[in-house]
Amino acid sequence: WSCRQSPRQQDRLCLQFLWDFVTAKKPLINSPFFPVLFSFTAYMAFCLPYIALDFFSTRLPNLRKYKIQPQNYPTLGMMVPCIIQSAYHHVVWIFPVTFLHWYWKPVNLPVIAPELPEVLLQVVICLLLFDFEYFLWHLLHHRVPWLYKTFHKVHHKHISTFALTTQYSSVWELLSLGFFAAINPLLLGCHPLTEMIFFLVNIWLSVEDHSGYDLPWSTHRLVPFGWYGGAPHHDLHHLKFKSNYAPYFTHWDRLFGTFTESHSS
Repeated sequence: WSCRQSPRQQDRLCLQFLWDFVTAKKPLINSPFFPVLFSFTAYMAFCLPYIALDFFSTRLPNLRKYKIQPQNYPTLGMMVPCIIQSAYHHVVWIFPVTFLHWYWKPVNLPVIAPELPEVLLQVVICLLLFDFEYFLWHLLHHRVPWLYKTFHKVHHKHISTFALTTQYSSVWELLSLGFFAAINPLLLGCHPLTEMIFFLVNIWLSVEDHSGYDLPWSTHRLVPFGWYGGAPHHDLHHLKFKSNYAPYFTHWDRLFGTFTESHSS
């Protein structure tokens, strides 16, 4: 940790320190319960700030101005079913799938952490791949009436999104998108730490997309040239149904002519 070390060496030491901290919990990580605990805990942790924001912004006008649809606020009666359904899906559906994967391919934890440039590049590639896969899946489920009514309609119950609607979906949708998220790091041969970071980033961005808030530090404001749609982009999809099918970036919607300017643009 010497100041005389190069930035690259410091980055590598930081990642190694983080990886050593993670591998110290090896019994937990090697457990078949870890993927479900990791996923559900991360999801709820990322939802909590927005749940608090929903509570306080109804009382504080300075926060209310960041609500994309300020006339619509989620009630406790809307939030609780979302939490119950997410917990049910994790226990009844996601756990058996991850258990089979754990049985088929035991977790292998290398000693050495990946380098930062490798982590950043692979996380970005995984996000771009997931964005493309989700776009095609999403477009198909809107263009084919049977697919929409059978599998995707439940996710559109709320036209004004809030954080907990992120995983309010059918089992087929949850497992399909979970498969896309899991297969991309596998195809790229990502380090387990890179895989965990990608999962966290993907969960966070999904929750932010459905948060219903356009905050000054929202991701779409940090990415230049309108390349990233963010919460206003996805909120408009739930409001209008017929545009903005990509979850994160805007290039596929622009290319296919399904892009609609968001509220904040």
